[in-house]
Amino acid sequence: MNKAELISAIAAESGLSKADSKKALDAFIVSVTDTLKSGGKVSLVGFGTFSVGKRSERRGINPTTKASIIIPACKVAKFKAGSELAAVIE
Repeated sequence: MNKAELISAIAAESGLSKADSKKALDAFIVSVTDTLKSGGKVSLVGFGTFSVGKRSERRGINPTTKASIIIPACKVAKFKAGSELAAVIE
């Protein structure tokens, strides 16, 4: 499902127009992004939790030259599914 399909699905489920659904989805994305940028987490009970994780520095291999490289440490966005979502997927 891409963003346009998600907007259509939100509009169908909520009864909102596609324009209002797009605004709502964009607002959600901005809110989650801003919270993760500041180091916080977003918990939606039953759905899941968005958080920031730290990936440590590690050794890798350049696939073209086969040379050993150091991949620097970085922060990554993580999502952990909640119990209700996990039960539906299984």
